[in-house]
Amino acid sequence: MPTPMLQLKKWRPGMQAGLLMLVALLTLGATSDTGTRLNNLGHKLMCTCGCGQVLMECNHVGCQSSDSMRRELVAGITRGDSDDQILNWFVEKYGPVVLAAPTKTGFNRVAWLMPYCTLLVGLGLTAFLIRMWRSRSKAAPAASLAAVGPAALDGLRRRVHEETEI
Repeated sequence: MPTPMLQLKKWRPGMQAGLLMLVALLTLGATSDTGTRLNNLGHKLMCTCGCGQVLMECNHVGCQSSDSMRRELVAGITRGDSDDQILNWFVEKYGPVVLAAPTKTGFNRVAWLMPYCTLLVGLGLTAFLIRMWRSRSKAAPAASLAAVGPAALDGLRRRVHEETEI
């Protein structure tokens, strides 16, 4: 009969591997709260240098706007300001154009609703045009060559021949 110590030695490598995996899983998503907030808030703001890029992704060499804005963002986070306070401060300093997405209040709701309204109007217009084209094709019967007499058909052939001759 194996001793308990011998049984523990058999399980030790498996326990170590399991413990290592558990620690790895627990620390996998662990990043600094400041770094996460900086990244999230930086992606909600636009760089004011005129490049049209998100603040955290402005890649102009020596861009003074993005460097100073990032420093201001870090300062707001280290002061302990909330996300809304930081965003409101940036809007007060740079205007509403600094926000990457328009707010969902007031007239800015139009920016959120217009894509959906445009899609609905486009679908409605497409359905209307399809219905109109279908009704037009049913109403106008196709002229058949059998209804045209042989003399008129010969005249048409002669006219086509004359117009296409070089």
